Amino acid sequence: MRFPIVAQVVEVPSDVNVLFDWPDVLPLGINRVVLLMFLATAATFLFLYLPVRKARVVPTKMGVVVESLVDFVRNGIARDTIGSQSAKYEWLLIPMFFWILFLNLFEVTPLINFPVTSRMAIPAFLAVLVWVVFVFVGLRKHGLSYIKNSLIPPGVPKALLILVIPIELISTFLIRPISLAVRLFANMIAGHIMLTVFFLTSASYFVLEPKAVAFVIPLAFAIVITGFEIFVAVLQAFIFTLLTAVYIESSIHVEH
Repeated sequence: MRFPIVAQVVEVPSDVNVLFDWPDVLPLGINRVVLLMFLATAATFLFLYLPVRKARVVPTKMGVVVESLVDFVRNGIARDTIGSQSAKYEWLLIPMFFWILFLNLFEVTPLINFPVTSRMAIPAFLAVLVWVVFVFVGLRKHGLSYIKNSLIPPGVPKALLILVIPIELISTFLIRPISLAVRLFANMIAGHIMLTVFFLTSASYFVLEPKAVAFVIPLAFAIVITGFEIFVAVLQAFIFTLLTAVYIESSIHVEH
């Protein structure tokens, strides 16, 4: 028994690269990934601006949601991590959290179903931005002593400096941005692959040779993983923003 209508709806790629390599849709090399980045940017702006564009004595339900989430980033991430100077860095942390969140949630968005952060270029760009910010913060506050204090922790015997300095150099100025990018990229691409495998397995059984048990089991797994991936999308946005705040705080108080 065949289901031609369903077969037309369900796309089974002939090459796994189709899941990640999208052709240009506009001039200047603009492909669907770039368009989704623009969409996430617009969604972040509208999400943060529209509910609070007019002062209200009693905020709307959407306004309450936005204010609660912004307060979570402002107080639960920025202020709790950086301290009294956190307001200086909210311009980065708040938009970053929501932008990454929207990019991640595209994975479970109907008709998109693609986490943009599973393209390494995007996590790498964000990681380089974070690296530039925390190094700039350290140099602006402490001058060149920031480099010295970062590489030479207080109380380390001079005999161990030949080992400590290279380790601190690599861990502080190299491993930090690499780990930021790889953590976000790896988590999102793993979830994308799992969802793709289970949904395509269900679709294959249903379209090619329908068997109730055969396609229901992987479909059930796909639904469960979808819920888990929503949690992962939020968690990864939180972790990336939290670590950014941690690195900024470590540049401010490098002497500790």
